[in-house]
Amino acid sequence: MDAQALRLLIREKLQDGRLPRDSSLRARGSPGDGATCDACEEIITADQVMMEVGPLTGEKRSLCFHADCFQLWNAERHTKRS
Repeated sequence: MDAQALRLLIREKLQDGRLPRDSSLRARGSPGDGATCDACEEIITADQVMMEVGPLTGEKRSLCFHADCFQLWNAERHTKRS
C-alpha cells in the first residue's frame, strides 16, 4: 500500500474510532510475530519490525503496527482536523 493510501486509511480509522487518538505510556519494537497490523491490516512478518502499543485506556489488548504504519498513525493522531 502506498504512503498516501495508508495515510487516508489511518485518517478514516481515527475518525470512526477504529484507531485511537490517545497515547500509551508503552510502545516497544520487536520482530514481527504474524500479528495483523491495526493500520494497514496486513501481516507483520518476522523480518519486519512490529511496534506494540498499549494497552491503551479502556482497551483489553495492545495495538500492533508495522514500524512505518506506527509512524504515520502517530503523526496523524496529533493532526487537528475539523
